[in-house]
Amino acid sequence: MTPVSHPFTDRQKLLRLFKFGVVGTLGFVWDTGSVYALRPLLGLTLATLAAYFIAATANWLLNRLWTFRGVQSSHSIVVQWLRFLAANSVGFVLNRGTVYTLFILFPFCRHYPVVALAAGSIAGLLSNFHISQKVVFRERPQAATPEQDLANSRMTPADPAHRRAP
Repeated sequence: MTPVSHPFTDRQKLLRLFKFGVVGTLGFVWDTGSVYALRPLLGLTLATLAAYFIAATANWLLNRLWTFRGVQSSHSIVVQWLRFLAANSVGFVLNRGTVYTLFILFPFCRHYPVVALAAGSIAGLLSNFHISQKVVFRERPQAATPEQDLANSRMTPADPAHRRAP
């Protein structure tokens, strides 16, 4: 029996996780910059909410172009972006839940939002990677080659070569 083919190896998965982390770090920079830029206009709460969507959009684009480059998608760019936002809603809840909790519990975090934003980024990182990989940037199965089809057809129990003589 042939081993089950996986869409990528553990090494590729670790590389993607590393790239996702780099993109997430850049997202943290975009998130923080947006909060500080929008805070005087919108106040801390709304600036923090708007900044998430700015950073999430930048992260989606960079993940699309770098982390998951070469992954074939059957969705349009807009649909993929919406799927990214929807799929990362768990990470959003973890991220912004952490941020707002720290704002409420620690006045220091309201004065220095970067601390709460860093904690929120860490809280959402792993769930966002897992969900993005499984839902948004999902590998399409490769079509089997004629050689694989032939090998698989030889492996079926119905194949006379696999039957024992009576």
